[in-house]
Amino acid sequence: MLRNSLFRTPLARRLTTLTPVSTKSAPPAAASYSQAMKANNLIFVSGQIPYTPENKPVEGSISDKAEQVFSNVTNILEASNSSLDRVIKVNVFLKDIKNFQEFNSVYAKYFNVHKPARSCVAVAALPLNVDLEMEVIAAEKDN
Repeated sequence: MLRNSLFRTPLARRLTTLTPVSTKSAPPAAASYSQAMKANNLIFVSGQIPYTPENKPVEGSISDKAEQVFSNVTNILEASNSSLDRVIKVNVFLKDIKNFQEFNSVYAKYFNVHKPARSCVAVAALPLNVDLEMEVIAAEKDN
């Protein structure tokens, strides 16, 4: 029964428009991927690491690095017609789970009223030997 109803859905409603997103306000993609992809009104932000828009690594504490990651994500979301308060899901990857508390204190500054779903895992290694990476899925702003 469900299958038959799918075939009666107008074709225009079944098509998904995919649009790559790029901004100079975040580090360039380091390989063959986009900073983000829009699929209709959803934005999938690729994993952001603590690098500046000039593609330089951020030195210092996990807090310093987390602030840069949030800056990158925020700038990519803005270029996508979205914002942190439209984030649905966050995936955080830490090289050392001992950094969780320090990272989480920065995270809580950005997500305190609006609290998206989140996963946070420790991993053996991250690209360019960084300490953390964060990816998000967000909804586009309502126009």
